[in-house]
Amino acid sequence: MRLPATLRALRYRNFQLFFGGQFISLIGTWMQNVAQAWLVYRITGSSVLLGAIGFSSQIPVFLLSPAGGIVADRFPRQRVVIATQTASMLLAFALASLTLLHTVRIWHVFVLSALLGAVNAFDIPARQSFIVEMVGKTDLMNAIALNSSMFNASRVLGPAIAGILVASIGEGWCFFANGASYIAVIIGLFLMRVERIEQPPPQDSLVQHVIEGFRFVLDSPAVHALLIMLGVVSLTGMPYTVLMPIFADRILHGGAAGLGWLMGAAGVGALIGALLLASRETLKGLSRWVALAASGFGVGLIGFSFSRSLHLSEVLLIPIGFAMMIQMGSSNTLIQSMVPDRLRGRVMSVYSMMFMGMAPIGSLLAGWAADRFGPQWTVAGGGAICLAAAGVFWAWLPQIRTHARRMIVAQQIEAGNPPQEATGGSLEMPSDGGNSTQGRGDAEIGATRQ
Repeated sequence: MRLPATLRALRYRNFQLFFGGQFISLIGTWMQNVAQAWLVYRITGSSVLLGAIGFSSQIPVFLLSPAGGIVADRFPRQRVVIATQTASMLLAFALASLTLLHTVRIWHVFVLSALLGAVNAFDIPARQSFIVEMVGKTDLMNAIALNSSMFNASRVLGPAIAGILVASIGEGWCFFANGASYIAVIIGLFLMRVERIEQPPPQDSLVQHVIEGFRFVLDSPAVHALLIMLGVVSLTGMPYTVLMPIFADRILHGGAAGLGWLMGAAGVGALIGALLLASRETLKGLSRWVALAASGFGVGLIGFSFSRSLHLSEVLLIPIGFAMMIQMGSSNTLIQSMVPDRLRGRVMSVYSMMFMGMAPIGSLLAGWAADRFGPQWTVAGGGAICLAAAGVFWAWLPQIRTHARRMIVAQQIEAGNPPQEATGGSLEMPSDGGNSTQGRGDAEIGATRQ
């Protein structure tokens, strides 16, 4: 079955199952995110509590991700993801029940958000490192980009649906729909036939196991530079989403429906970025894309912060979503191309700490700053910091590209792939027709098909 280059990872049966189930589930997740933010805002009207809810839902990712990385490297990742998705489903149904019975209190939302964050601390490293088991290293970049495309397509649909449902029948049914949506991804995971990448039994203690992952990151200039850049943007730039209910209601006067359209506009931009990444067949120039995207993200946030028009704000959020997607997807692809399989779960746990784990601290700070200085200046200040960090990354870029090229070549040789000659300081991934070790295993399982 011939597929366009943009969809080439979909030739693997396992990724087909993953893609379809996750798409349905993520629409529900985005519905819950928007509905929960609106519920908190409706109950309290407080920007501080909006930031605090964001903090409670994501700080467990920062604290528990190292443990999640160990679990992802020591246990079958397919089973870990099934367990985390099931736990997320039960938490969504719990929030739906409390809301529909009109017994929900703000502390319920805090507790359930924190529990979901704890689940995500184990889910994200396992799910990110599981992708390579579904498609192999040859199509890894395309699979990551398609996964991001799915995430952001749902980011367009979910908030738009949630805005309509919240305005018409309330937040509770959004939470219920999210819980039901997990059924699709759980069924897909059970139907997969995965040839697990066997790792030798660990000889070190759990503490040494964690330290080994952090040491790899610290000893790899390209990896920790990408992670630092991602962490700064997550800390100072991404919290604009926490303040979105305030922008939608007080500044742009769009209400719950306006909130859905604003979140959806950012999703449109991110979807375009993900599809652009999926169309690429090499790693050439991705590190430069990271720097350009971080710069564009900062400029976009500054422009959005001073908009007073709902339609203009929607337009501005499209390049903001695009830039964030390019930075996140490019960083993810480069890091996964540099890391050995035995460390993949632990390195992706550090990625989770930087991408998801720094966001709660930023959410808390953004809620406090918005209460003290106003949401517009808070978002503008975050954009300015992102610009400054991008400037530093530009200065590091020659060194980053040199180290990245060496590490990617080393991983290609380890996987049995002859590295192609790099040009202009960038590396091109080999195209061996799916003949990497993992690629052969998945191709035999489902030749029609991530």
